[in-house]
Amino acid sequence: MTTASPTPALLVLEDGRTFRGQAYGAVGETFGEAVFSTGMTGYQETLTDPSYHRQIVVMTAPHIGNTGVNDEDPESRRIWVAGYVVRDPARRPSNWRSVRTLDQELAAQGVVGIGGVDTRALTRHLRERGAMRAGIFSGPALGAGEDELLARVRSAPPMTGADLAAEVAVTEPYTVPALGAKRLAVTAVDLGIKGMTPHRMAERGIEVTVVPATATLDEVYASSPDGVFFSNGPGDPATADHPVALMRGVLERETPLFGICFGNQVLGRALGFGTFKLKYGHRGINQPVKDLATGKVEVTAHNHGFAVDAPLDGPSETPFGRAEVSHVCLNDDVVEGLRLLDRPAFSVQYHPEAAAGPHDAAYLFDRFVSLMEDRRA
Repeated sequence: MTTASPTPALLVLEDGRTFRGQAYGAVGETFGEAVFSTGMTGYQETLTDPSYHRQIVVMTAPHIGNTGVNDEDPESRRIWVAGYVVRDPARRPSNWRSVRTLDQELAAQGVVGIGGVDTRALTRHLRERGAMRAGIFSGPALGAGEDELLARVRSAPPMTGADLAAEVAVTEPYTVPALGAKRLAVTAVDLGIKGMTPHRMAERGIEVTVVPATATLDEVYASSPDGVFFSNGPGDPATADHPVALMRGVLERETPLFGICFGNQVLGRALGFGTFKLKYGHRGINQPVKDLATGKVEVTAHNHGFAVDAPLDGPSETPFGRAEVSHVCLNDDVVEGLRLLDRPAFSVQYHPEAAAGPHDAAYLFDRFVSLMEDRRA
């Protein structure tokens, strides 16, 4: 019995460095920003996170695909990563919930990947040089010479200046009912929301109406919400003029407001702070964050390549009263949370829903509930 030879594949970075391997998933070509994720598990949630739109994700954990793919864990309607890079793809999955292999799922959704790559060397390179454009080529796409492939990578659009939220958001509103008795109502602005986020609110008796990223202020308030939530999402927050204007409208009404990830950057801009691109970002489910109010350190789930530029040394005056940095990353002192002192609004730069874990930050949903209940009272 003979087995087919693996299809050769090539990863080309925009600085000219290349990595050879074998096709994993679909055969063809793809382009995106090369970034790395440090999560040891939760690859299915990573792949289906809309915040990874137009990014080629490098997994630092060496063994990927061990638990296969199931139909319960996706965080959205499809895989959003532009490409996938792994070291040792599982030869066969072993999990009672698995219904197909990760390789099959990637191929079925047309996601071009590459396996057999020295992801440790690649990650060290990205840490030193920064996240950059890349391309994965396999099969007939390898017919062109490396110089031509590099030129095509360099002609791909960069992440800086990319306006992507509307590309991943829903186009029509939908409602996630409260689990049990309805206590509160929230409008969630979909900038790239993950499915577990409204579920975490529903667990707390909240009926969640999810609206498109392009929603108007009247549409946000059409369901008479007790609070407004701004989700995670992809792209450069410097392009998010409409969400920023929308958030300012919510702040003016003094409605309880909670933002995460991209929503944290939108709040930063709404308050008058700037944003900037990180060298290689924070991605994974093991990022340490310190709550400046309590001194408590939380292990959190991250996926961001941009950050808010806000002072760490105390409250700042903004058009909506005093604001302060509430959380910082212990790895690099990046702003990980904001809070208004004179209005019911706060945000964090990470994922408290943490579908693949950890759950240290779940209390933030309870904090949002408390703000809404206090406002009602």
